[in-house]
Amino acid sequence: MVNVTTDKCYEVDGRANGYAETDRLGGYDPYSASKACAEIISSSWRRSFFGADDALDRPGVLLATARAGNVIGGGDWAEDRLVPDLVRNAVAKRHTPIRSPEAIRPWQHVLEPLSGYLSLGQRLLAGEAQFADAWNFGPERESHLPVRAIVEGLAVHWPRVRAQADGGPHPHETKELRLNWDKARRRLGWRPVWSAPQMLQRTAQWYRTFYASGEVLSRAQLKAYVKDARSAGLAWAAY
Repeated sequence: MVNVTTDKCYEVDGRANGYAETDRLGGYDPYSASKACAEIISSSWRRSFFGADDALDRPGVLLATARAGNVIGGGDWAEDRLVPDLVRNAVAKRHTPIRSPEAIRPWQHVLEPLSGYLSLGQRLLAGEAQFADAWNFGPERESHLPVRAIVEGLAVHWPRVRAQADGGPHPHETKELRLNWDKARRRLGWRPVWSAPQMLQRTAQWYRTFYASGEVLSRAQLKAYVKDARSAGLAWAAY
């Protein structure tokens, strides 16, 4: 079992090297606190009921948790999310109000953490109990970017994407959040495939094509991602 939570589960203290799996969990806002709770509950079940030393002698269940950064990519239509809001307003020829243009987040294409989740699940399915733990799947440091850079990067590929600062008032938001995924690199052999420019180009391409012709590029982009991962020498892409 892989329980996906979020990188927002950490108690933010402004560290520059990114939050690692061993750092303190917490949350200023209810969303972050709820995700920290999900991590704590998962850990509790793993230790109380799913461990090899389970006194109740129940069948072993390998449970891991996974924490990704801010994912973008085609097919996201949720309300109050940066890229879907930018896309909807681009089509309507409107500017998108942006709350915190200088807030830094670990941005990644949605296929990046998905490859990590599947790689992790493959290890669990094979019975490798040492992987039943918490894992970060984040981007390279170049993709730790301010919101403003995401808007500008998408606009390069779709000039109708426009935004303007929204002065507030707004609920509390963390100004800077970085993710450390050295553990996944070291133990799972996982790493991201697409650079920040590639991530932005693929995302803009998906939505622009969909609105222009109705064509859904998900399958084509998945094939391109696997091909690029294979060229990068990632073991999971060889299957």
